[in-house]
Amino acid sequence: MTRTAPHRVLVNDEEQHAIVPAHFTAPDGWHEAGFEGDAEACERWVDAHWPDIRPRSVREATGRS
Repeated sequence: MTRTAPHRVLVNDEEQHAIVPAHFTAPDGWHEAGFEGDAEACERWVDAHWPDIRPRSVREATGRS
């Protein structure tokens, strides 16, 4: 799969993000984040929307969500 092929962003309940090829079926526990583009555009979107990569439960436990 090339970087210019369509990709999309998935997110799970811990607010972790994944970039997958557009044809990829989301595994259990993951859902669409609402963004699709080439891999580079997806990376930029994730960088802008997921500044703290710790899982949500960890952020909440440390009081920094």
